[in-house]
Amino acid sequence: MAEDRPFDHLNSWIGKPVLVLMKGNVKIRGKLVAFDVHMNVVLDDAESLEEDNSVKVKYGKAMLRGDSLIMITP
Repeated sequence: MAEDRPFDHLNSWIGKPVLVLMKGNVKIRGKLVAFDVHMNVVLDDAESLEEDNSVKVKYGKAMLRGDSLIMITP
């Protein structure tokens, strides 16, 4: 099944909101705009979240380095 590969999932999430967990327990959510083979991702309307999921900082457009990502979920 083609939808079982990680990049297929990411492709299906383009233009949709995602939650990204990064090293250091940093949570960032935003709309997935793009990604590359290194798992660098670009988010629009990006914002970092507190532990209770309230907004900590609004970034707008942001690029996250793939080597800092732990998990991405829609």
